[in-house]
Amino acid sequence: MIIPFLLGAGVGYVLGTRAGRERYEQLSRAYRRVADHPSVQGAAGVARAKAGEAVQAGVSIAKDKVSSGGPSEGGEPTAPGRSTANGSAAPGR
Repeated sequence: MIIPFLLGAGVGYVLGTRAGRERYEQLSRAYRRVADHPSVQGAAGVARAKAGEAVQAGVSIAKDKVSSGGPSEGGEPTAPGRSTANGSAAPGR
């Protein structure tokens, strides 16, 4: 979580000041040193793997909900306050 913040702060500094090309190059070199560090590369790989797992879990849950008929018994989602097919108010209203 801190790497994106530092990256954003660095970009904001470069874009928000008139430090010039020399300062930009200095920040760019520092970013490359951090980004190319083996521990940062390892953490990024772990983060990508966790994100992929989370996406797959979300897709699986969504598929299960769609195949089971959705949130209402009839398979048709209803908005709060809207009538259902039989004319009664939707649950919760």
